[in-house]
Amino acid sequence: MTKLKRLLMRRKTLIVAFIAATGSFLLGVTLPMNLRANQPLAPIQAQVLAVSHSQEEQPISNINQFSQAIAHRVELSEQALAQLQEIRFQSGVPSQFQGTTIREAKLDSQHKAIALTFDDGPWPTTTTQILDILKENNIKATFFWVGKYLQTYPEIGKQVAQAGHAIGNHTWSHEYIKYNEDGAAREIDRTSSLIEQLTGIQTSMFRPPGGILNNGLAAYAQKKNYAVVMWSADSFDWRSLTESLMDNVMRQANSGGIVLMHDGGGNRSRTVKVLPDVIARLRKEGYIFVTVPELLQMQEQELQHQETAQK
Repeated sequence: MTKLKRLLMRRKTLIVAFIAATGSFLLGVTLPMNLRANQPLAPIQAQVLAVSHSQEEQPISNINQFSQAIAHRVELSEQALAQLQEIRFQSGVPSQFQGTTIREAKLDSQHKAIALTFDDGPWPTTTTQILDILKENNIKATFFWVGKYLQTYPEIGKQVAQAGHAIGNHTWSHEYIKYNEDGAAREIDRTSSLIEQLTGIQTSMFRPPGGILNNGLAAYAQKKNYAVVMWSADSFDWRSLTESLMDNVMRQANSGGIVLMHDGGGNRSRTVKVLPDVIARLRKEGYIFVTVPELLQMQEQELQHQETAQK
């Protein structure tokens, strides 16, 4: 073997070792995140390993180009991690609110923030119509899902999550019966598992069907450190057609408020029709729109500022 061939073989060996080390580093960083296999992270890892395999087969003439390719893969991996972290965090609430019941956030009058929430989906047609309206108005809302409907319409659920909205648990079957702890666990745990399986989101929000707090569901949710999220403004879009949804919302709207509406569980065309006007009216009144987790984060920040000012 000539000296030149030995030199090329040695360079090739070093390159392969460098690639393997890089791939191991990325795996070591990403695996502790305990992410699901259907998240974008796995393809990023596969791309890094694919580069390794391809480089084992072909000698590289330019080590600088190869280093740039690795750096690009690392950058993609970091971006994917950041996106996944954002998705996983968007439906989490500050720890101080976990295990509590929330009807609204306590904000001063200078922060006119309000959270739109939608129950009983995902649902064909109306959920996607509401998504379109929210997108047009650059608004993120909070959706409380019924597990059996998410199982039936998983692609609609994925659209909601991919659009960046916050997701909460609304039981599996949406029944108004009494539950023992085992029954409550099945209703809540099964739904949360499906939400995470389909979207990667680990929600820490629970809303009991009908707002019932004494049938075993809320107690189990609080035991599992969910924030039990109620509402301060009921649109009554689930009641008779004679009521004005706009008047219902505006009469009860307040800074830190949580608005109850529905995207599923029945014919919600009336909600879809009035939603753009509700948004426009609230904006005219000076409100900004946030998710429930964001609303609670705002309250947490205000409390921290007050504590700092008192010291």
